[in-house]
Amino acid sequence: MCACPSRTEIMGAIIHAVSVTAPRAARPAGFWIRALAAVIDAVVVALVQFSMGAVAGAVWGRDVDASASVQALVGLFTLLFTLVYATALHSLAGQTVGKMVTGIRVVGVDGELLGPGAAFLRWVATLASAVPFMMGFVMAGLRGDKRALHDLIAGSRVERLPGRERAAPRAAHEEPPAPGAAV
Repeated sequence: MCACPSRTEIMGAIIHAVSVTAPRAARPAGFWIRALAAVIDAVVVALVQFSMGAVAGAVWGRDVDASASVQALVGLFTLLFTLVYATALHSLAGQTVGKMVTGIRVVGVDGELLGPGAAFLRWVATLASAVPFMMGFVMAGLRGDKRALHDLIAGSRVERLPGRERAAPRAAHEEPPAPGAAV
């Protein structure tokens, strides 16, 4: 008779090992929280762009932005800045400023931070998500896993950070605690 473990014991050990060591998938970030983060990031880009315009105006004069070549340079700068901003911050921290404020982050489907190549691919795919009619972004609101087109292309997902979950609403009949009362 063999003293080998039974199949049930082996399967139990495997299930236990996987459940103990596997990272718990965080709650996916929905469409509206992602949209808010994008608006905050657009404000950051606009502030940088405005600051650069103020410096250019101080150096070259107030009507520096009137020429077509300057407008083209502004467009190129904005494109390059957003590329570096999104790629660097997503690969280093998983978050842009907008995502930090809203408590969400970008990770790979494995839950790890994106590498620079995947973060760059995600940025390029974000441009593709805008065509046609922003449908690549709308996908995040329609899919159960809340992944947009650029997430699918880059192998990424956006998740809520632990501890930043929405509080459950209080029941209508529940009274708020009295001031100074122990909760």
